[in-house]
Amino acid sequence: MNIDFRSLLHRLGKRKQKQPAVMALDIVEVGNDTVDYGQNDKVSKHIPEGVSSKMLYQDIVTIAWPSFLEMTLTQLASMVDMMMVGQLGSWAISSVGLTTQPKFLLMLMFMAMNVGATALVARYKGEGSPQKANKILRQAFLLTFVLSLVSSIFGYIYAEDMVRFMGASEAITLKQGTIYLRIQMLGFVPLALTSTATASLRGVGSTRISMVYNLIANLVNVFFNYGLIGGRMGFPKMGVAGASLATIIGQSVAFVLAITALLRGNQYIRLNLKEGFKPDWQAMKSIFKIGIPSMIEQAFMRTGMILYVKTVASLGTVAYATHNICMNIQAMSFMTGQAFGVSGTSLVGQSLGKHRPDMAQAYVRHTRRVGLGIAVLLSLIFFFLGKPIVSLYTNEAEVIAQGARILMFVALVQPLQSSQFILAGALRGAGDTRATAVISFITILIIRPSLAQFSINVLDWGLEGAWFALLMDQAIRSLLVLFRFNSGKWKRIKV
Repeated sequence: MNIDFRSLLHRLGKRKQKQPAVMALDIVEVGNDTVDYGQNDKVSKHIPEGVSSKMLYQDIVTIAWPSFLEMTLTQLASMVDMMMVGQLGSWAISSVGLTTQPKFLLMLMFMAMNVGATALVARYKGEGSPQKANKILRQAFLLTFVLSLVSSIFGYIYAEDMVRFMGASEAITLKQGTIYLRIQMLGFVPLALTSTATASLRGVGSTRISMVYNLIANLVNVFFNYGLIGGRMGFPKMGVAGASLATIIGQSVAFVLAITALLRGNQYIRLNLKEGFKPDWQAMKSIFKIGIPSMIEQAFMRTGMILYVKTVASLGTVAYATHNICMNIQAMSFMTGQAFGVSGTSLVGQSLGKHRPDMAQAYVRHTRRVGLGIAVLLSLIFFFLGKPIVSLYTNEAEVIAQGARILMFVALVQPLQSSQFILAGALRGAGDTRATAVISFITILIIRPSLAQFSINVLDWGLEGAWFALLMDQAIRSLLVLFRFNSGKWKRIKV
């Protein structure tokens, strides 16, 4: 069966244009100097006149569900990847796990600029300025290309040093981890440019398009995983290297489809090659204004995570394999909070573009309610079904037993995690990235690794001590983000 991917994306785009569509935000008037639309710092709990809760929920879910499906399927592909790699042994899971934080660290710069792109595109969508939104899109692509190219070269050259620094304690994990990371660097630029396309589309609420091209890419990834890891269907048996190669093949497919969608030009933002990619320093300054604090935040986060992971890796291969499995499972639970965080970013940015902070806070309040309900359901699943879930990854009894205990911590984290993702997404949509950077510094860089070191090395709590540190980090971070949002200072951020 032949599938015309270009036609599929084209039909999706047309369907998007025919969506109902009137958002709750569209029926309120643009704020002005004579009416108080919530410009004061106090966060109001009322719904703006003429708007119902049903309308707010509809807008939230319309943006969130494609993002949720996209992220969930992406993480499912990652889980299948880990399960297939896990059949090679605990050493293989550890090898792949040791590359995760170095890869995220190398993604830091362009992912931070994507935060700026999302916030600015959303703000200009609210203002009704497609020309400005498209200028940001082109400048974001230019920045991402340069930053990701430099990062990929650096990552390829120093792959072995980074894996060793992460705590590779055995020769096989160092060798296989290095191979995995170097192959990842070969596909780094397409991955980066696709992430910029996705971030820009999320800014205007066009989440279905990215859902489709990422779904297709994930299917491609799983197909090649099956063939290349174990040497099936005539493919060579490549083990860990095959898993990495399958990933970059899928990412390359996503890149081609994303560019095709943006060149099509039947949505709010489009990539017009005729307008070129000459640097526009004013537009870049706007991206940097939001992106640089986000980059600092990500730097704090990644540095803290590296310190945390190195502490966990010191517990040995089996404990670290268990940790990676549980982190992989927890990452699946991120999807709900992150998807609704996308709604928060887009809707807050658009609301502030219309000078309606009252709509922004109404959207956030309703988003948190939906997120909390789903988080409680996930908590119950992780708490009571830990062993069956972990056994999908491995048949080692020790790993399954300890993994089930760790999933109880994952269950407790869920409500905190959901609220934190949504509120942080809202603050980023407003361009308030300095506050989130400070909060990340306090919690991820200081509290989590310090408490993990104390719990493991002083209290001798082992892997459970590391996850207790993670739980405390999430609790304090959620509280600080809530305090910042309730202060209302994000309403006055200029972009």
